[in-house]
Amino acid sequence: MVAYSNIEQHSIRAGGIDFSYLSVGTGPLALCIHGYPDSAWTWRHLLPDLADAGFRAVAPFNRGYAPTSLAPDGRYQAGVLGVDANALHAALGGDSDAVLIGHDWGAMGTYAGAVLEPDNWRRVVAAAVPPGPVVAGAFMSYDQLRLSWYMFFQLTPLADLVVPADGFEFISRLWQDWSPGYDCAEDVTRFVDCMNGDGRVDAALAYYRHTLQPELQHPELETAQNAAYAVPPQPLLYLHGRNDGCMRAEIAETSGSVMTVAGSRAVMVDDAGHFLHLERPEVVNAEILSFLAG
Repeated sequence: MVAYSNIEQHSIRAGGIDFSYLSVGTGPLALCIHGYPDSAWTWRHLLPDLADAGFRAVAPFNRGYAPTSLAPDGRYQAGVLGVDANALHAALGGDSDAVLIGHDWGAMGTYAGAVLEPDNWRRVVAAAVPPGPVVAGAFMSYDQLRLSWYMFFQLTPLADLVVPADGFEFISRLWQDWSPGYDCAEDVTRFVDCMNGDGRVDAALAYYRHTLQPELQHPELETAQNAAYAVPPQPLLYLHGRNDGCMRAEIAETSGSVMTVAGSRAVMVDDAGHFLHLERPEVVNAEILSFLAG
């Protein structure tokens, strides 16, 4: 196994953004996109295993998350993560053997990237946020709306004060609610590091504000935004923790019904919550590597 210490940090300019990214290995590109409140280090268990399997494993810090630059165009809606994925594919020399992997917001970016440029990506993996048709039905449920209170809270000006208050205790509580029993201290510290600097918390919250408030979205990103809610045309592996405190497992269990491309499958991971790839890396990594080898 490639040692955790062998993960290197680099930078590259793609699509007008100065991206910082973690990387290990050589071979076809395996691009891993993180979510909120998280960082590229969320992939620290998967990157070495991808490298062992013959991939050049890359995990960028999303636009707005230090040390990646803030978005000069001020755009943070979900679809732009797919645009960024394809810009990174080009900048990193990816080819048609590349694979795209995403968790949480990164899952939506993965759907968008795979739909926008289907020839860039051979296979697609998403976790913790089901494909768009499934998510659309989720918010008809009272139980899901109750779990999603934080989304609507973060649309308010009060969130600008509460989120960074008390050493980001708000963020720690989200992790504890979403992945009960998981020791999130290292991951929260990594996220706080990404919020170091003017405009960083604003950027993290802007993903919610721009995605949930259509009046803040850019017309040029309409196609990309729609793609974030579409089912990719490639074989898709969808993974979800059975104890997820953010997105109800009962909703995620229906994901297989919208995944019609041959080779696609949905997997529920027992004894794991929202951050399943950190809680059960041995299970999640094995599922991903088996799928990518197919």
